[in-house]
Amino acid sequence: MSDKGAMTPDKALFGQVVLNALYVSLWITLSGTVIMYNKWILAYYGFPYPITLTMWHMLFSSALAFLCVRTDYVPSVNMTADTYFRAVIPIGALFAGTLWLGNAAYLYLSVSFIQMLKALMPVAVFATGCAFGIESFSTSTLANMIVVTAGVAIASYGEINFVVIGVVLQLISVLTESTRLTMVQILLQRRGLSLNPVTTMYYIAPASFAFLSIPWFFIECRPLLADTTIHFDAHIFVSNAAAAFGLNMAVFLLIGKTSALTMNIAGVIKDWLLIGLSVLIFKAQVTRINLGGYSLAFAGVCWYNYKKLQGMKARTAAAAAQQKADLERHPGEMTNGEKAPLMGRSA
Repeated sequence: MSDKGAMTPDKALFGQVVLNALYVSLWITLSGTVIMYNKWILAYYGFPYPITLTMWHMLFSSALAFLCVRTDYVPSVNMTADTYFRAVIPIGALFAGTLWLGNAAYLYLSVSFIQMLKALMPVAVFATGCAFGIESFSTSTLANMIVVTAGVAIASYGEINFVVIGVVLQLISVLTESTRLTMVQILLQRRGLSLNPVTTMYYIAPASFAFLSIPWFFIECRPLLADTTIHFDAHIFVSNAAAAFGLNMAVFLLIGKTSALTMNIAGVIKDWLLIGLSVLIFKAQVTRINLGGYSLAFAGVCWYNYKKLQGMKARTAAAAAQQKADLERHPGEMTNGEKAPLMGRSA
């Protein structure tokens, strides 16, 4: 077989990197928009009800996803009840907790400090990935994660507006998010399901809404109904929910096409951008200790990202070399991919 039309390992890797960069860019844009929008609604617009806001997002996403699937605009997926209850329900619960707690943290902390705390996400994803068997443990990676953790600790020490309850809410949100990301990766890759972003929201958003309704009833229902100062602007809440829907689809698209760890590494870059926007728009106070600690965390994650990229290059080159060696040893044999058309015609 001629190698003339075959794609070299470097070209294949470059194409994959470009495609991943597009997914990451889309996610960063939508994520930044939703974060700044949610902070403004919860802390400045006068709607301090994070569970209600999150439920509205899930209701909006459920309705749009339902419309897309039921009108056959997006093909549906045959999912068994066992898969739904064993995989989708837990993911929906974790998704609800992540969004609720993350939004609640905006009532106590600045966007800039929250983004610094989110630098712990690769640490949490690495830990949960090792626990679920989708990441390989190594002492060098552990050292990287310790550096990241130390950087976040230094940044926290330098925070002027340090509110314990806000930090606790955000850290729990990081933990639930890392677990959710890992479980989504398992759902998409290990169970053999082909879920696009819309069908993912079709199944997960209603479950998240149901789980959110429980704390909403006990925490926000009565205060919300008794609050006479709320000014509801349909344009604001609809546009906010639409941005959240786009972000949710981008999240599942990014994880499905790359990995949970890729998203969280890219998230550190996004966090730098949001720190700057927080200072510019909300006049958040950022100290030198904040920046120094976060810079250390950023360096640790960048090094980890570099090592992962080197490992990917090595595996790609090894696979190509093995394929070439197999062809040289058995030049007359065809690959499985070349036999497939003959099998299809005979059927």
